Amino acid sequence: MIKVIVSGAAGHMGKILVDKVNAAEDMELAAGVDVFAQDGSGIFSGFSDDIPPADVIIDFSHHSLVGGILEFARKRALPVIIATTGHDAAELAQIEAASADIPVFFSSNMSLGVALLVELAKKTAAAFPDADIEIVEVHHNRKIDAPSGTAKMIADAVCGVREGSRIVCGREGMSKREPDEIGMHSLRMGNVVGIHEVLVSTNTQTITLKHEAHDRGLFADGSISAARFIAGKPAGMYNMQDLV
Repeated sequence: MIKVIVSGAAGHMGKILVDKVNAAEDMELAAGVDVFAQDGSGIFSGFSDDIPPADVIIDFSHHSLVGGILEFARKRALPVIIATTGHDAAELAQIEAASADIPVFFSSNMSLGVALLVELAKKTAAAFPDADIEIVEVHHNRKIDAPSGTAKMIADAVCGVREGSRIVCGREGMSKREPDEIGMHSLRMGNVVGIHEVLVSTNTQTITLKHEAHDRGLFADGSISAARFIAGKPAGMYNMQDLV
């Protein structure tokens, strides 16, 4: 039985994850943690010594809280699955440093389908080295960061197989496309969960790769798969590509 601490348990994604952990036959909820926990909710307001023993932490809170989560995980030698996005350079450095001591699963998108999209994008970009590549991402109108962490992840993966390429966000005015560009464009509207589209176009053909999230529960499903995957792994950095 895998005992899970859910960080961000009072939030929208945290509540979904708690339900899925409780429904899983091989998992049980060790504790929920959330800085906005209300009295009587049974959720801890912080990572204190009172939290029961566990096997893994899954974080769906806020990127700014990652330092405290990692400190607690190191203290207890627990694997951590970081499912938040928007980390700045200092927070990314903390995550990288922690992976020297504990297993850290870190992905900008916890969807298995997106992980497959990344792999297909890399293969397509490598197969058409002279093609123009554009990435379009669509999210709900409440999303703060742009481009999305997932779009950046896709772009970084494509750049890895396209030597000398560079990421360009948006276009306006006199801005002729250059051959080395990987274009990224962000749309914010309505209640869209998440759409990521990669267009690979030559003078004779276009290949379109697209992933559309219909329900935020898919991110919780991915984090549960990650929890099963990371059990027993040595210290290090892991992501959805390792799971795939």
